[in-house]
Amino acid sequence: MIATDAAQSVPERLCFLHESLEKLLAEWRPDEAAVEETYVNRNGTATLKLGYARGIALLAPALFGIPVAEYGAKAVKLAVVGTGGAAKAQVEMMVRRLLPGALVRRADAADALAVAICHAHHRESAERRARVVGG
Repeated sequence: MIATDAAQSVPERLCFLHESLEKLLAEWRPDEAAVEETYVNRNGTATLKLGYARGIALLAPALFGIPVAEYGAKAVKLAVVGTGGAAKAQVEMMVRRLLPGALVRRADAADALAVAICHAHHRESAERRARVVGG
């Protein structure tokens, strides 16, 4: 988890987020990344700030040459729980069940792992389709 200091300005928080992601990308060298699409809620300011952070989450891997997939909340819930209308608690429970060794201390961590699970499902399906078409 990357947590920013709420007392800092938005630019300072975005800079910290970018630097932290760069460190993680340099350390772990992932082949792919996935980010959840932004939903629009009633609080326009919060949605805008989430969009800024999401932009950093898309930019950081792209600067490393890592392809980034994007998934909507319903697609993530469908991949993890089996229904696009699942509640947050259901998603967290399934993440814990699917990844029993993962440290899921906050709902945000469960959400991030759910996006990773969704991406793995979509990637596996695409590879399976490619094998059928190609061979």
